[in-house]
Amino acid sequence: MNVIKTGLVQQANTADRNRNMQQLADNVRHCAAQGARLVVLQELHNTLYFCQTEETAVFDLAETIPGYSTDYYARLAAETGVVLVTSLFEKRTAGLYHNTAVVFERDGSIAGKYRKMHIPDDPAYYEKFYFTPGDMGFEPINTSAGRLGVMVCWDQWYPEAARLMTLRGADLLIYPTAIGWESTDTPEEQQRQLDAWMTVQRGHAVANGIPVIAVNRVGHEPDPSGQTGGIRFWGNSFVAGAQGELLARANDERPENLVVEIDLERSENVRRWWPFLRDRRIEEYGGITKRFLR
Repeated sequence: MNVIKTGLVQQANTADRNRNMQQLADNVRHCAAQGARLVVLQELHNTLYFCQTEETAVFDLAETIPGYSTDYYARLAAETGVVLVTSLFEKRTAGLYHNTAVVFERDGSIAGKYRKMHIPDDPAYYEKFYFTPGDMGFEPINTSAGRLGVMVCWDQWYPEAARLMTLRGADLLIYPTAIGWESTDTPEEQQRQLDAWMTVQRGHAVANGIPVIAVNRVGHEPDPSGQTGGIRFWGNSFVAGAQGELLARANDERPENLVVEIDLERSENVRRWWPFLRDRRIEEYGGITKRFLR
C-alpha cells in the first residue's frame, strides 16, 4: 500500500505576522510528531486575509521567492522532515504580484510552485486588485510524497482545472483556502455556501478518481474599512477519497490539526471500477475552450 499520512493545519490568524508564523511552525511540528509526511497550510497563512479592502500599502507585505518566508519554511520542512505546502503573497517584480503556493521537499529545497490561476473580485474578496493571474499552467509538483496537484482557493470551483491536473498525472488535488461568510449572510445562505463548497470539491474527487485536500482558515477577521462586519472563515478543512467519501473533516469554529492516512493506490482501483477517463469523448469537447456557445 502507498499510504501518505497527511497533516492539515486549520488556523485562526492575528495581525501579528511573526506570531502567526510561529503558530504555524508549532502546528507543523505537531503533525510531524504524529507521523505526517505531507503537511498542507491554508491560503495566505502568514497574515490576516488582507483582500477585504483595496489598499496600496498592503503590497508591502509581498515577498520575493526565494525570500524571507521561503527560507523560514524551508528550514521548517527540513527540521520536521515533511513535504510542506505553503501559500505566499509573491512579489515577482515592481507592480507584478501573485498569490503563489510554494512546495518544499523534506530536505528544505523548493520542489516547485503554483501561481493561482482564477482570481475572484467579489465584495470582501477584492483579489484582482492585488494578484495577477498565474502563468504556470496546471502542472503537478513532483515530491517524495507524490505528484501534487496544488491549486489555490478560487481554483477549487473549476472542474477544468482539476481535470487538467489529473490528466498531467497528479496523485492528489490540494487546495489551500481562505473562504468564509460575510456578516450579512443569513444562516440558510451560509449553509448553502458551505454545502456547495464541499460538494464541488468532492465532485472533483469523484470525476477524476483522485483524493482531494482542502485546508481553510477559521475565525473572524474584521473589515479594516469598517464598511462590513468582516468575514467569519468557516473552517471545515477536509480530505475526500477517490469516490468523494469524507476521510476527515475539521470543525467550523476553532483551529485544528488533522492527520489523515490517504491511500494513493485506491485511485487505481476506483478508476478501474469507474473508468471515467477511458470513456471521455475528447473529440467532442472543443467547445469547452470557448467563453460561451450561444
